[in-house]
Amino acid sequence: MKKILIVGATSSIAQHCAKIWTTRGDKIYLVARNRNKLNKIANDLKISKTTHTCCLDINDLSEHRMMLEKADSVLDGIDILLIAHGTLPNQKSCEQSVKETLAEVKTNALSTISILTLIANLFERKKAGTIAIISSVAGDRGRASNYVYGSAKAIIAVFASGLRQRLYKANVAVVTIKPGLIDTPMTAEFKKGLLWTKPEVAAEKIVKAIDTKKNEVYIPQFWWLVMKIIKLVPENIYKKIRKIY
Repeated sequence: MKKILIVGATSSIAQHCAKIWTTRGDKIYLVARNRNKLNKIANDLKISKTTHTCCLDINDLSEHRMMLEKADSVLDGIDILLIAHGTLPNQKSCEQSVKETLAEVKTNALSTISILTLIANLFERKKAGTIAIISSVAGDRGRASNYVYGSAKAIIAVFASGLRQRLYKANVAVVTIKPGLIDTPMTAEFKKGLLWTKPEVAAEKIVKAIDTKKNEVYIPQFWWLVMKIIKLVPENIYKKIRKIY
């Protein structure tokens, strides 16, 4: 039985991951800001004895240490941390507001860095553990339509890469997850097409990546090739293209 902490547990992908883990008997600690949604998810999992919840505003960085300590105590040691929280900002609004831009960067990057710093020290002392962070293919290269979101995800990807190298000798795995276009409530207003993936399919691949302690995984895998090609486009050409994916 694995003991798993999920931060951002009300996200669609995280919910499906939790279902997989509870079905196989793992012990889960769910963290999110919406108490009603948390309770509903815990009830839906139908394994109350192995599912615990904590309501937390992820942007209250001062509460992160206490949350991790409580989760570690309740679970009797954390084996796996999945960070799945995030928001999809309104790019146009961010372009007109420094305050809104920085708020989105805090939610999508700084709050994650805070948790990663704390859990890294915990796992390093134990010389065991797996850290999984949901980043995004949007962080591989900036684009006009979502560069605030993409830059935050790029920060996370680079931070995770450095953390992976640091924690390697401590037997701690760091898994960077880069989903492409996932059909979730956060993307409800987007027109769907062939490149879109269901959250339950993404969750299966995420759980497998965590089980096998992958370094970095694109979901679905074809996004690795898509982004490889996009990153090879010369900047003089790329800057003239407004829509690629």
